Amino acid sequence: MASDFDIELKDAVPPLVLALDVGSTASRGAVYDAHGRPVGKRAKVPHTFTTAPDGTSEIDPDQVVDEVNTLIDQLVEALDGTPVAGVALDTFASSMVVVDDDGRPLTPCFTYADSRCAPHVAALRVELDEEALQQRTGTRVHASYWPARLRWLAEERPEVVGQAARYLSLGDHVLQRLTGALGTGTSTAAWTGMVDRHTADWYPELAEIVGIAPGQLPPIHHLDQPLQVDERRAAKIAKRWPTLQDAVWYAAITDGLAANVGLGAYDETSMGASCATSGALRVLVREMPDELPPGLWCYRVSHDRALVGGALNDVGRALAWADVTLAVDQIEDEELSAALLAEPHPTTPLVLPFFTGERSTGWAADARAVVAGVSAGSAPVEVYRGVVEGIALSYARIVSQLREVAPQPERLFAGGSVTTDHPELLQVMADAMRTPVTPVRIKRTTLHGTALLALESLAPDVRRARPDRGRALTPDYNRRRYYTDRFQRFERVYDALFG
Repeated sequence: MASDFDIELKDAVPPLVLALDVGSTASRGAVYDAHGRPVGKRAKVPHTFTTAPDGTSEIDPDQVVDEVNTLIDQLVEALDGTPVAGVALDTFASSMVVVDDDGRPLTPCFTYADSRCAPHVAALRVELDEEALQQRTGTRVHASYWPARLRWLAEERPEVVGQAARYLSLGDHVLQRLTGALGTGTSTAAWTGMVDRHTADWYPELAEIVGIAPGQLPPIHHLDQPLQVDERRAAKIAKRWPTLQDAVWYAAITDGLAANVGLGAYDETSMGASCATSGALRVLVREMPDELPPGLWCYRVSHDRALVGGALNDVGRALAWADVTLAVDQIEDEELSAALLAEPHPTTPLVLPFFTGERSTGWAADARAVVAGVSAGSAPVEVYRGVVEGIALSYARIVSQLREVAPQPERLFAGGSVTTDHPELLQVMADAMRTPVTPVRIKRTTLHGTALLALESLAPDVRRARPDRGRALTPDYNRRRYYTDRFQRFERVYDALFG
């Protein structure tokens, strides 16, 4: 087994997995060997969402099909005839594409960020028992989930609903166009907000409430249940891509699940933190929690696992605001870094970093950022430190509820662009959460996790390679009193304004 994590094709150990990731800014692909090591170069096709002030956030689903075809073409060519055992796909979560009887899109792909259904969120919160819904589906009523979007669609585009044969997630549509097989991954289904987390099947009563028939939803496939590709379509795939002749195709999974596994947080002993424009903190559990704390979601991801956690709207986005507003480009890098690594001080402003609203733990979509405790003598670096502490405390709020249902995690693996650009955040997170934080330094942890999940069934007995990690940052327990006080102040300000 090679010592380096990234390897050349000649060093790859079969079986190989071709992994694909459709994200918010690009579609990406890479090949991984049985040890979970990336083989050769990755491929990438950039894209953007179409957005508008009314809350529109869309992408052409057939454009994404073309992008995935391009990625497969490039990756297969680089393999020079080496066979691939499996093809695995993840996409951004909570997408929707409505298709007709022939599988042709009747709508764009509505992304998780499309908020035009916000009025229906408010209406459903009156109509439904939201606490009971969360316990049943693991999700709250929110603009990113399907119930409110289906209500909006019926009101705004009744002609589409009249022609609709199926309601699919983006990955389901892509794979149906490529393979002819209809199916959705358990996690992809769960992220719609319409799956019973206890049965791992569609919640039929909710489908009826929002105006669709359960038969209009695709069959759910667990992680060890590949799609069934018929012989005619398999022959067509083999003709175009001979190296995929014997490959199994897996139903699409969500990027959140893949990212957690790619970081190394693949069981109850570890948490995974994504730190990018937005953020999330998750634990993969084998035992489904009986009762969920109100601030968390719980997605069923296979017959034997669930993903429990919470999400933050603003991590990198909050720091980008601070960069511009506080004119950080005029501050020496060493001065800023020193301020973030210095001993905490009670004169640091308290920041609630809800620049685009809050998801976990209070679900206050209309919340906005709060900066408290600024004096005439507060320097920009002190306010910046307050933003960093506010982000860390937001993660700590999720951890405090996670420990109620997943008490075992004693370590946290963190990855994402913010951990590279602002490594000082990780020590503040460790102190605020009282948990060691280990940075994961490999690129494309989501792709990595997608490949690892396919390898569970393709190569179950092969040991996986350990990705590159930095030194674990341990909590400084001399700072416990400070962050306990900060946490309590954060909650008091939150309750006063948004509670």
